[in-house]
Amino acid sequence: MNTPAQIRFFDNRTPPHISTLILLAGISALNMSIFLPSLTRMAEFFQTDYATMQLSVSGYLAATAVLQIFVGPLSDRFGRRKLMLGSLLVFIAATIGALFATSIAAFLTFRILQATVATGIVLSRAVVRDIYPANVSASKIGYVTMGMAVIPMIGPTIGGVLDQAFGWQSSFVFLSLAGALVFVFCYFDQGETVRPGGTSFAQQLRSYPDLLSAPRFWGYALCSAFGSGSFFAFLGGAAFVADHLYGLSAMMTGAALGAPAIGYALGNFLTGRYAIRFGIDTMALAGCIVSIAGLGASLLVSLAGFNTAALFFGFCTLLGLGNGLMLPNATAGLLSVRPLLAGTASGLGGALMIGGGAALSQFAGTLLNDTSGTIPLQVLMLVSAILSLVSIGVVILRTRALASRLPA
Repeated sequence: MNTPAQIRFFDNRTPPHISTLILLAGISALNMSIFLPSLTRMAEFFQTDYATMQLSVSGYLAATAVLQIFVGPLSDRFGRRKLMLGSLLVFIAATIGALFATSIAAFLTFRILQATVATGIVLSRAVVRDIYPANVSASKIGYVTMGMAVIPMIGPTIGGVLDQAFGWQSSFVFLSLAGALVFVFCYFDQGETVRPGGTSFAQQLRSYPDLLSAPRFWGYALCSAFGSGSFFAFLGGAAFVADHLYGLSAMMTGAALGAPAIGYALGNFLTGRYAIRFGIDTMALAGCIVSIAGLGASLLVSLAGFNTAALFFGFCTLLGLGNGLMLPNATAGLLSVRPLLAGTASGLGGALMIGGGAALSQFAGTLLNDTSGTIPLQVLMLVSAILSLVSIGVVILRTRALASRLPA
């Protein structure tokens, strides 16, 4: 395996540069968020209702969850590079298909195929864990996701501007060009980080019981799943809130949807700076507490009758900050439980996170209507954040119990 000192930019004989990892993770985030301001107009174009159009979010997330179960083991066996290049090619083709779709059925089919780009999220994290030990990998993942956070922060804004100027199809033109650019970076810069021959499927199967029976793996995985679940619930309902309840324009809706990413970028930066000093468990715990504080305050303010777009979306920056502190550290934790199965652990953890997110995203959409207000969405987000705190609490207690059994 290559060491970090050997990394050379645009040399695919060495591990990929961090900028390539940012792009690989970021293209998936961009694909998830860029067209959200256009959902209402897309529903009109395809002559369908908003709930059906919402399947382009929840269905995409569900497909992403299923995909990640297979991506991890395949990358542990055959390597990260080949799988990433193939996934990007499928994504580009599917994006072009969605661009020219004339029916909602065709659009949703191509939208599901776009989920292959989520390979970038799984493998960017696995590559970091291939190269660095646990605490250092948390720091590096923090920097990767900090850069990635800029993309969903500006993605909805770009989508809103493109929609107003050229129509919703222009967002998919932008996505196809972005996918082609990331493919070039991946081809010329991403060297293989899995040992020659990988880990055979037989070896993986023998190791699965050890991974799946580890309480710490499940604690970290559920912490990231419930914590990010609050954000996915936000994605499922925030476009409706901005458009129908607050009457924001497509461009302003895009800006509002990017609010959590502002806090997320800051949280990732703090993780990059302090994960090594304070440890992954402490950082994840702090992130859960920040998310609960922000979402709890948002709910109380709304119950008191002070419900404005500025307050609702402003408090969501604290959700982003909390997730920025929690997610990189919880991810590094679940990858470090069994390092030889980093790809598998990343895929399973990602499947839990995205699968739960898909369910919460769709559920959030069903909770809201023109008379419901924002309260149902705020309650759902807060409950998910509290469950994240419980999960990391279990990990901390388990770690202390294991430490107490060690000989002095």
